[in-house]
Amino acid sequence: ANFSEQVVESFPSDISTGIYYGWACVGNGDVHKMVLSIGWNPFYKNIKKSVETHIIHTFKEDFYGEILSIVIIGYIRPEKNFDSLEALISAIQEDIEEAKRQLDLPEHLKLKDDNFFHLPEGKIVNNH
Repeated sequence: ANFSEQVVESFPSDISTGIYYGWACVGNGDVHKMVLSIGWNPFYKNIKKSVETHIIHTFKEDFYGEILSIVIIGYIRPEKNFDSLEALISAIQEDIEEAKRQLDLPEHLKLKDDNFFHLPEGKIVNNH
């Protein structure tokens, strides 16, 4: 789930590029573990900074246009380039496993139920 350019530009400029972990919620749905990449994705030679959220959950359908709420809890590693797509995929899998370990800690689990993730009553998102 990629954030729009407008959202990326509104992120605080002092946030370091790299890989983070935290919690994510689509619309008023369940809260799931996530890994977040902030940066230029050097393997793909992006020229614009991006913020990409990998929600650690399999959704039954696309959620384009829905509100994506995230809470960044911690930092995993700096952004880096890779020699191959296989090396990139391997690093992503390691990042996901590290995020799962960290988010299972009691001090991080309690943030999953924060009121931040609950949209106000009556808020309609994508006709839902």
